[in-house]
Amino acid sequence: MKKALKITGKILLAVLILFVLFLTVIKIWDEIARSNEKELLKDHPGQSVEVDGRFMNIYTEGSGGHTIVLMSGWKVPSPIYDLKPLYTKLSDENRIAVIEKFGYGFSDETDTDRSLDTILRQDREALEKAGIEAPYVLCAHSMSGLEAALWAQKYPDEVEAIIGLDMSMAGAFDPAEAAKEFPAKIRMDKIGAFLGINRLLMNISGFEGLSDEEIRLYKAVGCSNIGNETASRESEYIPEGIKEIEAAPLPSVPTIQYVSGVNRDNGMWVNAHKEFVEASVNGRFVQLDCGHYVHHYEPERIAADIKELIAELDGQSGETNEEGT
Repeated sequence: MKKALKITGKILLAVLILFVLFLTVIKIWDEIARSNEKELLKDHPGQSVEVDGRFMNIYTEGSGGHTIVLMSGWKVPSPIYDLKPLYTKLSDENRIAVIEKFGYGFSDETDTDRSLDTILRQDREALEKAGIEAPYVLCAHSMSGLEAALWAQKYPDEVEAIIGLDMSMAGAFDPAEAAKEFPAKIRMDKIGAFLGINRLLMNISGFEGLSDEEIRLYKAVGCSNIGNETASRESEYIPEGIKEIEAAPLPSVPTIQYVSGVNRDNGMWVNAHKEFVEASVNGRFVQLDCGHYVHHYEPERIAADIKELIAELDGQSGETNEEGT
């Protein structure tokens, strides 16, 4: 028995040593890669504009009568590359703008609070300084849906429509329960950043149309900002943001709300999206059988729907002009 225990102990010790060596190699590899990527990150797509003494990155592409502003989910490493599968199918007929909030993509970090009101103010100022004028069709994925709803509530003249990419909204989840999950996600990102394993875990296989150089840039910017304090602190302000949204009527702007297969059976999520659609003057609820990043799985379908909605907006504008004359 003692001999068996000694052998087992030696095996476990060997496994532990190999594991530590593995983590050490990964950490050294990540540090070397980060050092080599510093020059790569100096040149990036988009325009840097100064807001609150720091620089925020705004990427634009295409031209047309409507401006579609794409807004990423929480802690997405690079919104420019994450949302590319969708906006490349829209920029042939419209102007698109991708917001990289502070702490995201190629934008700086910031010490300002991360309340929805502050983020909204900063995003609006960044768009204005980049020469991107309202009104906008807001295309929001996941947590940025809260900002899109608040935007339409506070500045209705700036929002032509809202496209919800499985977007979060007030009433879609219990903020108290969600608040318990956020710290664990933040800790995992920070541990991954410290150990260097985020580079291994980063999966971009579902990103359509990225070149080898763009994939390299995505990995570089992702490894440089995953787990940063600026994006992480947004979770602290979500409950108060939800209260502010719930204190006002839901926006009545035209909308398309996509719900992913991941949330198909989530009653609160589905009902909240249906209520948002019902409040709209021209709303559609679309159930998709795919993952939460719906713009990776169904970009053609979503782009076609957005173009159809924009055509309807143009038709309504034409009708208004005819009545006015």
